[in-house]
Amino acid sequence: MKRILIAGFRQETGSFNPKPSTYDDFDVLTGQNLLDASRESGGYVGGALKVFDPREDIEVVPTYSASAGTGGPVTTADLDRLISELLERVESESNIDGVYLSLHGAMAGETEDDPEGRVLEGVRKHVGDVPLTASMDFHGIITDKLVEGIDAISFLHTYPHIDSFETGERASINLLKMLNGEIKNPTTGRVKIPLLARGNQLITKTGKFGEAIRACQDIEASEGGIAAGVNVGNPFTDVPDLRSNTIVTVDGDQARADEEAMKLARFMWDKRHLWFATLQSMEEIVQRGEAEDGLMVCGDPADSTASGASGDSNAILKGLLHYGYSKRALIFIVDAPAVAQAFEAGVGSTIQVGLGGSIDQARFRPLDCEVYVQSLSDGVHGSGIVKSRAGRTAKFKLNQHTVVASERAAATTSSTFFLSQGEEPKDYDFVIAKSPNGFRTHYESFASQIVYADVPGSTSADVTSLPYKKCPRPIFPLDEGVEPGF
Repeated sequence: MKRILIAGFRQETGSFNPKPSTYDDFDVLTGQNLLDASRESGGYVGGALKVFDPREDIEVVPTYSASAGTGGPVTTADLDRLISELLERVESESNIDGVYLSLHGAMAGETEDDPEGRVLEGVRKHVGDVPLTASMDFHGIITDKLVEGIDAISFLHTYPHIDSFETGERASINLLKMLNGEIKNPTTGRVKIPLLARGNQLITKTGKFGEAIRACQDIEASEGGIAAGVNVGNPFTDVPDLRSNTIVTVDGDQARADEEAMKLARFMWDKRHLWFATLQSMEEIVQRGEAEDGLMVCGDPADSTASGASGDSNAILKGLLHYGYSKRALIFIVDAPAVAQAFEAGVGSTIQVGLGGSIDQARFRPLDCEVYVQSLSDGVHGSGIVKSRAGRTAKFKLNQHTVVASERAAATTSSTFFLSQGEEPKDYDFVIAKSPNGFRTHYESFASQIVYADVPGSTSADVTSLPYKKCPRPIFPLDEGVEPGF
């Protein structure tokens, strides 16, 4: 009987979000609760369990999972607590034959630049030199600790991300092959690329980046291939190891691993001028919206609650009002003070509020307006390993528009949050998605137009507008004349 330890540690940090993340932002699960939630929701760990569950010779040892969506840097005390709790659970287990870790890779603390590296270091110290694989988002930060301590990293192969379950499967299949002796000597090649990448060309189904991912899949399917990925980092996690990477793991052939990683790196560097977002001004967006019928979905990558932003931008709403948009819009804003006013006044009240600008005050100013309080809720929806906990939520009517305001950030990559508040985006002419591209998977089938707003924010697709302090320099596109070094 082989004992396989499972642990999870996931959050995507936006370093330029002024609101820090705390312990309470994480869903913490241990033991059987971790297994139950993962089987319910799927995801990375669900994919791993699909591989492990049928095996009578495998004993799964669930320890600890701390999962959050996105947010600002994790406070030092709370990050220390999370890591300590995880390692205490790991250290309580003995006779471990293999380890599967579910990591995002883009977590950062107020004072810790490599939380995942600390976790890995602690796990390795306890379990020793046993096979250890991990699944990761390709928007993670890759440090030397991670590459040296993980036998094979299985990265997501889709953007927007729809293959977390399959990625957990791939990582776990590799782990079993190592335990069975089918993989004898996992050997990794890695190339560091001084590159930050954003934009629609990263969409794997339609963009140029898809060619690199298909090359990775070919490597994995080949004789001796184990894992291959192109990691584009998270441009909003401002740490010393922020960059793009190519990482290839094969069985016992260092020259091949290095060569394959270099091919992928040269592809990414040669195409570096493609990795930019195309944005439209609010004036242009309003003109297009007025001219065409059907639902316009407006991405707000600059205030993406899917990328670590605060979610309190009112820039798009202000643009709609300023340019006289005459149709009906469905807007989401994080605004705890406005929600508090609504709860105090009650449903059916008309109140004067300042919408937006309650968190990222350096970038946004409240919009003073009169709104009608249409409904109030607790903001909880979803299930599984990470529930959406938007906090108390108020729905306002502002002229012909509906504004859904919550105390905390919520994901708007699908209709789920709006539907939980009784609003169907299909009933509107315009809906905001605080996301760079993840919303396309949900909205493309019924949106008549998809646009991206050129507005400010802490996760701006124009990375040259962001105040980097720790990011290694020179790096493209922040600096001119950057040489890749390979």
